[in-house]
Amino acid sequence: MATGKSYFEFIREQLDGIEGIAFRAMMGEYIIYCNGKVVGGIYDDRLLIKPTAAAKRLMPEAEYELPYEGAKEMLLVDNVESRELLAELIPAVAEDLPEPKAKKKK
Repeated sequence: MATGKSYFEFIREQLDGIEGIAFRAMMGEYIIYCNGKVVGGIYDDRLLIKPTAAAKRLMPEAEYELPYEGAKEMLLVDNVESRELLAELIPAVAEDLPEPKAKKKK
């Protein structure tokens, strides 16, 4: 099951205003970037975030879920209605992640 357009639009609106946020559609799902770093995604109408120290601190009761078969587990954001949580969570996760690797020039 792929993510529905209405759920994607809802999450996009919830994340509106977070500096550096971007989305990329991929095989019916959406990857979420913050300041050029992959922080999570929208998979099967679920918002999943990488399990960084900040994410675990801000969502200590969050459940781990697989975005798709064979992937690493991510944390389920079950309080997607809270713009305050999302505005703190997304940049904090990005801050925890290493800088993206530079792409090699051919």
